[in-house]
Amino acid sequence: MESVDGPIFSAVSNSTHHLYILLRCIGFASKASVQISSHGIRFSVDDGRVMQGLAFLDKALFTSYIFNPIAHEPPDNGEAHEEEEQEDSFSGPRFLISLSALVETLQIFGLSDSSPSNNAPASIQAGSGALNAFSTSAVLLNRSCTISYVQPGSPLSITLAEAGVTTTCDLTTYEPDDPTFDHSPGDMDIPFQRDAIVFKVIMRSTFLHNAITELDSTSPTVLSLTASATKAPFFALSVSGGPFSESTVEFSIDKESGNANDPAFRNVDDPSSSRQRPTRAKLAPTVTETFLVNPPSSRSRVRQSYRYSLIHKALRAMAVSSKVSIRCDRQGVLSLQFMIELGESSTTDASVGGQQSSTISPGNVSFVDFRFVPLVDEEGNGSEDDDEEVE
Repeated sequence: MESVDGPIFSAVSNSTHHLYILLRCIGFASKASVQISSHGIRFSVDDGRVMQGLAFLDKALFTSYIFNPIAHEPPDNGEAHEEEEQEDSFSGPRFLISLSALVETLQIFGLSDSSPSNNAPASIQAGSGALNAFSTSAVLLNRSCTISYVQPGSPLSITLAEAGVTTTCDLTTYEPDDPTFDHSPGDMDIPFQRDAIVFKVIMRSTFLHNAITELDSTSPTVLSLTASATKAPFFALSVSGGPFSESTVEFSIDKESGNANDPAFRNVDDPSSSRQRPTRAKLAPTVTETFLVNPPSSRSRVRQSYRYSLIHKALRAMAVSSKVSIRCDRQGVLSLQFMIELGESSTTDASVGGQQSSTISPGNVSFVDFRFVPLVDEEGNGSEDDDEEVE
């Protein structure tokens, strides 16, 4: 093997709290598959191959990021890649580590993900209140985390420094027996057909978090998702299988907030009247920013069921993220992609006279993905005919 100067990988971060938040979101499994590349570090965990959690630590999260690949990476053609595509293109070392040990290491100095509001984005939590010597923000200013990986088979070294105190933890890396591990990470992922999406919603994570929390009181075993572009309920989550009765949360449409300029609304009684009411055009629940339903057959609604215990494992990501993208493909695989805001940075905009504005840069936004395999042979899965529904 051709030697390289220095370790294969070395990175320094002054935001240990951000690393902790992202890895804690997928902490439902004890071990994680780690993939290092020039783009960042990819952590993947799964539960019986029916649920998968993906956290990508972009290189922008680190103040220093050095990657010396053993083999040459494919040349960059200069084209822009989407965040998900970047996660699927890797050529660096892959190994397994104890994720629970890594998370515990990151909180050696008392780091915690507790906050005044469980549903508030991390950027709001970190920026609230005045900065003083005893505030969380001030305590984190002098904390750094160095991650290094010397060569294949060596441990993953974590060095934490705070106020002159340095702690180093070496986490053992493992080579799994699974033969598929030698393939690319994308081959091991739960397959999700991005070109065959039948349902897509983008909304604030708070609404999804509150709905799941409300449904959790019935101790259910199955969670069903239903969506329709033309008939109520347009978007609903229902649970069943527990010792209590079935429960449903519907995300409805505020018909009184119709806009005359909105093509989904028109006045069918008096063209001069400001009173609007919805037509048979496609409508969207009020809480959603994006709502797309493309059922596999005409005049049908999308319906899929999943194990509730698996969905519940994404609750922590719902609590710390600001937005969520909910997607379901033709095979019923559910994708929950959470956008986690880690802070704002001030930039100067020349187009507005040099005024400063707060923006979210790539290094201040991270994504955590969850994928779920649907329940099979579940009555009503796939699609439902709306012919017998009454408006």
